[in-house]
Amino acid sequence: MKLVPFLFRTLLTIIISLCVLIMIKMSPRFKELVYQKVYTESFPFLEVGTLYQNLFGSTFPFDKYIKTKPAFQETLTYQKKEPYLEGVRLMVEDTYPVPVLKTGLVIFVGEKEGYGKVVIVEQLDGIHCWYGNLSTSTVKLYDYVEEGNLLGVAEKELYLVYKEEGVSIPYEEYPL
Repeated sequence: MKLVPFLFRTLLTIIISLCVLIMIKMSPRFKELVYQKVYTESFPFLEVGTLYQNLFGSTFPFDKYIKTKPAFQETLTYQKKEPYLEGVRLMVEDTYPVPVLKTGLVIFVGEKEGYGKVVIVEQLDGIHCWYGNLSTSTVKLYDYVEEGNLLGVAEKELYLVYKEEGVSIPYEEYPL
């Protein structure tokens, strides 16, 4: 009988998806609205995922049967911090493994001017945390990352920027 809730969630997801697709096909105005919200604005994937979990439970029906522990579980350590562009520059060790500061969803992996290779994580609290100057990253776009897990590797310096709705938050207001 554990299959029934899973099938219900699957069927409901298919129905909602089909309704949205039909509305996009039938209404150019609705299509424009969807494209604007999803492709040009910052779509709140985590809020939708949390709402889904609250209403229907986990998206993975067997997660309670599979027990895993992360191999890398660290906190951020640094020698010195100083203001840098819109955020903060942290002096770290050579080849420093960078931990995720707060659980969230990876919404960007790529280059940003002045920051080098950047990974942006939309945290559960809605804050976008930029991790800059990474030499390598261990995550991909839309990966769900948990606090303390390995995000990537930085060389001597790590840049952090905090933004809420596109506006920078002073790093002093956000604990490191």
